Amino acid sequence: MTAFRRLFEPLQVGPLTLPNRVVMGSMHLGLEEAENGFEAMAAFYAERARGGVGLIVTGGVSPNYAGRPFEVGATMSTAEDVRQHQLVTRSVQDAGSRIILQLLHFGRYAKHPDLVAPSSVRAPINRFVPREMDPVEIVETIDDFAAAAVLAQNAGYDGVEIMGSEGYLINEFLAPRTNLRLDEWGGDFENRSRFALEIVRRTRRAIGEDFLISFRISLTDLVPDGSTFAETIELARELERAGVSMLSTGIGWHESSVPTIASPVPPGAFRDYSAKIRAAVSIPVVASNRINTPELAEQILGSGAADLISMARPLLADPEFVNKARTGRAHRINACIACNQACIDHTLAEKTTTCLVNPRAGHELTLMATPPRARKRIGVVGAGMAGMAFSAFAGRRGHQVTLFESRPTLGGQFDLAWRIPGKSEYRETIRYYEGELEEAGVSIRLKTQAFAELLIAEDFDEIVIATGVKPREISIVGASHPSVVSYVDVLRGTAPVGARVAIIGAGGIGFDVATFVTGEETPNADRLEEFFRHWGVDVDPHVPGGVRSPVPAGSAREVYLLQRKQGKMGAGLGLTTGWIHRTHVGSRGVRMMSGVTYESIDDDGLHITVNGRAETLAVDTVVVCAGQLSERGIHDELLSRGVSTHLIGGAAVAGELDAKRAIREGTELAARI
Repeated sequence: MTAFRRLFEPLQVGPLTLPNRVVMGSMHLGLEEAENGFEAMAAFYAERARGGVGLIVTGGVSPNYAGRPFEVGATMSTAEDVRQHQLVTRSVQDAGSRIILQLLHFGRYAKHPDLVAPSSVRAPINRFVPREMDPVEIVETIDDFAAAAVLAQNAGYDGVEIMGSEGYLINEFLAPRTNLRLDEWGGDFENRSRFALEIVRRTRRAIGEDFLISFRISLTDLVPDGSTFAETIELARELERAGVSMLSTGIGWHESSVPTIASPVPPGAFRDYSAKIRAAVSIPVVASNRINTPELAEQILGSGAADLISMARPLLADPEFVNKARTGRAHRINACIACNQACIDHTLAEKTTTCLVNPRAGHELTLMATPPRARKRIGVVGAGMAGMAFSAFAGRRGHQVTLFESRPTLGGQFDLAWRIPGKSEYRETIRYYEGELEEAGVSIRLKTQAFAELLIAEDFDEIVIATGVKPREISIVGASHPSVVSYVDVLRGTAPVGARVAIIGAGGIGFDVATFVTGEETPNADRLEEFFRHWGVDVDPHVPGGVRSPVPAGSAREVYLLQRKQGKMGAGLGLTTGWIHRTHVGSRGVRMMSGVTYESIDDDGLHITVNGRAETLAVDTVVVCAGQLSERGIHDELLSRGVSTHLIGGAAVAGELDAKRAIREGTELAARI
C-alpha cells in the first residue's frame, strides 16, 4: 500500500477521471521546433505516462503567428500541425495517461519583431517593443485561441490549457502594469479581465462540454502594478462561470525580482495562495512551484490547499517519480534540485530542454540502457558526479563496474555544493546515485587510492578516469600566509573563517562561498517568512502585484568578493539564476569589486590595486576561489605505460562545479561502451 493516500486518489476533472493527483506541468522542450522533434517529444511524454503521471500538459504552443515565442516558434494553426501532434497524443494515451495542449501567446515576451501586446510597453527582459493590438486584432486573437483548441481536439488531445499567467499576453491584459488601454479592453478590472473570459467562453462554445479546459492563472504577479490577489480571486470565480474545468496556478512574471522556482525558494512556498483560490471556487485547483517530493505533495493535498499537484521539472529529473512513490520506493526518486541549468536556461538559449541530474530527459531515443554487445569489466576512478553517473548507467546496462574513490564519501564537488545555504537539496542527487550504484551492482571502494599498478593488475577491459578537479593555487606574494585558505576547506568546515573575509574569484564558487560565509540555512519553520521578507513578497490581497520593499537580513561578517576582470560580476552564472546570486550577496552586504590586481598578503590583510589605486583590505581570512585544474595524474601515468583510458567530467575539462557536463558525459560514455 502506498504511504501517499491523497496523492493516489482518483479525481474527476471536467470530462476526465484521473487515476491520481499528479499533473506534469507545462514546459517548453525545444523539441517542438526541432527536426524530427515530434518523434522525440512523443518518446519523452510517453516515458512520463508509463511512469504513472495522471495528466500531462504540453509545452506552450501559440494559437497564431504573432504569439509564437521566437522566429521559428511552434503554432497550432494548420492541418499539418494536427498531424504532427497526433504522434504525441497517441503515444501518451497508448501508455495509459491523458494529455492536454497548452495554448500560449507570448505577447510582449516574444523574441521576434512581430510581437504584439495590449499596449506598447516593452518588457525589461526583451529588446523588442510590442505593437499595440487594435480592437479587431483582439477579437481575431480570441477566435484564434478557440480555433487552436478545435485543432487540438482533432489532434487527439484530451483538453487544452489556456496560459493566463507568468506575464504572457493574457496576463498582460489583466495587469495595469502592461494594460494602458482606455477602451473596453482596459481600465477597470472588468475590462481588463474581458480578454481572458472571452477566450474561455469562445473556446468552450467551439469545443463543447466533453473537452477539458484548464486555465493557468497568475496567483501573484510579483511585479509592481500587477493584479491584486483580490482581483485574482474574482477572476477565478468568473473563469469557473465561463466554462473552465480546472485552475492551474502560476506564480510571478519572468521579469519579477522575486525568485519563484530556483533552489533558494522554500519548497511549497506559495501553497497558501492556492488554498485561498481553492476556497473561492468549486472546480479543481492545481498547486505548483517548488513541489518536488511526494511527501510535500501529500502534505499540500492533505491540508486542503489544492486538489492536484503540478510537477514539471521533478518529472524531468525522474520520469518514474509517480510509480516510485506509489510502490514504496520514494527514497529512490531522482529529485529535482531547482538548479535551472539544463531546463529553463536551455529554453532561453533555444536549446533542447533536459535535466542536470537526468541527461536522458529530452534524449530518450538516443540515451537508452540497452544491453551491450559484450559485458565488460570496467574500472572507474573518482566518485564525483561524472564517475557515479557513468558507473550507475554502465552497471544498469550489464557491465561489471568497480568504482574507486580516495575520499570516504561519494559526490566529489557536489559534496561541497550541497553545503551552500539554499542548495541543501543538492545532497539528494548524491543520495539518488548511492541507490543507483547499489541497484546496478557496482562495487564501490572508498578510501582507496587507485594507483596505476592496481588498475593494471585488475586487468580491466576499460578504464574511466573521473578524478575531477583540484583548486588552482594563487601565485602572489604571501600566498602561504596563515590567513589564506581554499574554498574546499571552508565549505568542509576544516578551515576557520574570520569576521572579515576577502574572496579571490567571483565565479560560481566565489558566489557560493560568499553565500556560505554570510549566512546559514534558515530552519524550515522560519524559512518562508524570511524568504518573503528578504525578497519583498507582500501577502496583503489588496497590494498590486503582491510586492513590497525587500528587507534583507544582512550579515555579521564584512566580506569582499573580488575578480580580476573588469565588468559584470559573475557574468558566467546561470541565465535565470545569476541575478538571484548577485542580488542575494549584495543584500548581505558583500562588497563586489572587479578589475582587481592582487599585490600581496600579510598580517595587515590583502593588498590590491583597483583602477590604479592601491588599497589594503584589512581581512582575517582570504578564501581562494581562483578556478580549478584537471586532476589527471593517474590518466597521464597510465598513458605513459601504454594503457588507454576514457576522460570525463572535470578530469577532461576543469570547470566550476560543472555537474551538468559531468553527469551528461558520464551517461553518454556509459551508453556507448
